[in-house]
Amino acid sequence: MVQCITLSGKDYVVMERKEYERIMAETKADLPALPEPDAEGLTPAVDYGRVLLARKIIRRREVLGWTQTELAKRARIRVETLNRVERGRVNPDESTMRKLVRAMEKGEAAVRTKGR
Repeated sequence: MVQCITLSGKDYVVMERKEYERIMAETKADLPALPEPDAEGLTPAVDYGRVLLARKIIRRREVLGWTQTELAKRARIRVETLNRVERGRVNPDESTMRKLVRAMEKGEAAVRTKGR
């Protein structure tokens, strides 16, 4: 059961814990894992940044309903490059990042225009 409520002017969704845990498990399953802290409790910043960027790209791509192949084609990059970026293995260079951002912004603009 899902219920929508408004508290202090903000909308919230209330659902059973089991449903929430199912949704969270599905979401986490498709995202690369964040790096674990080392013995001193420090997390490698570059690795952490790569994974955060990867997660952001994956979420935006999935909201658009695109596959890796479709985003790569629209961004005019190799799908292998996008795959390595989305796995958090590499940092995209500036040109690749611009192409990805431009493609996703065009897709999001098309969705907004379509929804009007």
